[in-house]
Amino acid sequence: MEEQIKNDPSPVVNAGTDAEIKQAIEEMPQGGIEGVAFPDFPDVESAQAANEQQPTEVEIQKEALSTPHDDFDWSVDKRNVTSYNNEERKKYDEVYDKTFKQINDNEMIHGTVVGMTKTDVVINIGFKSDGLISLNEFRDMPNLKVGDEVEVMVAEKEDRDGNLHLSRKQARTTRAWERIVEMHKTGEIVTGLVTSKTKGGLIVDVFGMETFLPGSQIDVKPVTDYDQFVGKTMEFKVVKINEAIKNAVVSHKALIESDIEQQRAEIIGKLEKGQVLEGVIKNITDFGAFLDLGGLDGLLYITDISWGRINHPSEVLKLDQKLNVVVLDFDDDKKRISLGLKQLTPHPWDTLPDTIKEGEIVKGKVVNIEDYGAFLEIFPGVEGLVHVSEITWANTPINAKEFFKLGDEYEAKVVTLSKEDRKMSLSIKQMTEDPWNTIETQYPEGSKHKGLVKNITPYGVFVELSPGIGGMIHISDLSWLKRFNNPNEYTKVGNEIDVIIMSIDKENRKLQLGHKQIEEDPWNSLEETFPVGSIHEGTVTRKDDKGATVQLPYGLEGFAPARHLRKEDETFIGIDDIAKFMVIEFDRNDKKIILSHSRIWEQAKADEKNAEIKEKRAEVETTKKAVKSIQSKVEKTTLGDLGVLADLKKKMDDEGEAAAEKQKAAAQKEEAKKKKATAEKKTEDVEKEAGDTEKEAEENK
Repeated sequence: MEEQIKNDPSPVVNAGTDAEIKQAIEEMPQGGIEGVAFPDFPDVESAQAANEQQPTEVEIQKEALSTPHDDFDWSVDKRNVTSYNNEERKKYDEVYDKTFKQINDNEMIHGTVVGMTKTDVVINIGFKSDGLISLNEFRDMPNLKVGDEVEVMVAEKEDRDGNLHLSRKQARTTRAWERIVEMHKTGEIVTGLVTSKTKGGLIVDVFGMETFLPGSQIDVKPVTDYDQFVGKTMEFKVVKINEAIKNAVVSHKALIESDIEQQRAEIIGKLEKGQVLEGVIKNITDFGAFLDLGGLDGLLYITDISWGRINHPSEVLKLDQKLNVVVLDFDDDKKRISLGLKQLTPHPWDTLPDTIKEGEIVKGKVVNIEDYGAFLEIFPGVEGLVHVSEITWANTPINAKEFFKLGDEYEAKVVTLSKEDRKMSLSIKQMTEDPWNTIETQYPEGSKHKGLVKNITPYGVFVELSPGIGGMIHISDLSWLKRFNNPNEYTKVGNEIDVIIMSIDKENRKLQLGHKQIEEDPWNSLEETFPVGSIHEGTVTRKDDKGATVQLPYGLEGFAPARHLRKEDETFIGIDDIAKFMVIEFDRNDKKIILSHSRIWEQAKADEKNAEIKEKRAEVETTKKAVKSIQSKVEKTTLGDLGVLADLKKKMDDEGEAAAEKQKAAAQKEEAKKKKATAEKKTEDVEKEAGDTEKEAEENK
């Protein structure tokens, strides 16, 4: 009996004696399970069975061993056995079936708490066995007790151990998701508990399910400290759901914006241009400030903050500062409101003192600088223009951005004033007397002075002799000897320079100045030092396609055309090279010297050629004289021989001797002719060679 009880998985029956079992059954409460009443079991021979003597264990075992295996009746148990017929068995089966529910996995079902331990809760769902759920899943129900009804999910009807597996957490999550989806559709407000902080936002428990609250959706203002919200219960709107992964995003900002939108609509409905409102500065930017008007934002542009000029709104405004502002304009569609602060006070031009008039001296601060002049602020919102022509009496160009600096203060005379047009022109130069009235006595023509280089242009140097008085030195008047491509090769802005007054144009306020005229013109004496044909050593300082500038002794510069830079080895002289140059042209009036390096070696070659030609001519003359001498000798010898032969012919009677003498004479004559022809040919060759040499010399010239 004890072994049978141990193997019985039912948690209802406890091991014990027959008397204890009978007593437990009698004490069991009536009513059944789930309200189904227990049937009236017939009292079948219960008293008789109780009074009969039961066989012992040994007797039952002995009887079982004595009975053949095939004939043993396994349905017979001689201890407290009650037999039912088929009709009664069917009746009791139906009653048994009605006491249990048919359930499926993942089914939501209500159950009753029938027991509690320190770690688990026993739940009866009307199934053949009860289920156990961890007490941790009931943390939200601290007052849970036996008899309470809860909703659970059937995770498994029967796990591998044959137990019923229930889950309240899964039930809560499923119900929570269904409610969240419904709230998302309807747009209803939900309440959730912020449980923890995560990357980029917060985790919120809504209906027992974790949802995500992004940091940008916490408030309409930027939030940097997320920890301040952990543990708080707040209202939210479900703004996004993901059915696939059952994830939801909530927003607290949406509720605030909804309230603000209602306030905006109410405020805009009452807005009028010129209306004065109170606002709080919530943000300051480079271009203005944003004000909270009680649920609606307005923009106060930097140009509408003050009648005077300001560089940044933070100069006069602070965060959280309360201000009265006037509505300048608003847009119902875009919900934009333009505000003004300076419009609450009269325009400074309308309240300009009568003491400010033409001819008066005023003091102002430079608030803006343009190419054409600078603006001086006399009063906040009242400005006057100092044009570049009113800075100095000098006629030299002035760069306003170099002359003025922002924030500097100047005194100036009011030249023109128009309150209607709100314009004022000022002059700094009229604060002093015009120095050009006495220019002839102060700076007469021919007088020498020291001046300050104020500006340099490609064509000259502007020099200031005194405040308001200045003139220009043309680039050609800087040096007698050097030619400059730009005056900054000679001097720089800020340097002092000696000048001479060359001419005065009082009407146009111009002085023509010179610098080289302070010294005498050295070109009058240079012609003797650098005559045409003279050779000097020079250094190439500049070079281009046309030629090169050569630095000569005594600071003089000359120019060598490109073709005159060729060397004897057919290469060309380069920049910074030192070489010999010949003066081939000297122009004192135009102050220029033309040089050549090629002419030096070309002339040397020509001289060598001429010497060779003279030598060849001398040789030709000598040859001619020799030829004439030979010719004279040949003719005399021939005539003498003929006379002798004639005498011999007369004298000789013998024919043989006469013939021999005649043959001899003919041979001598032939030899003389050959000598004469050779001499004439040699003379002709020498003359021809001399002629070719002369022709080549002429071509080289």
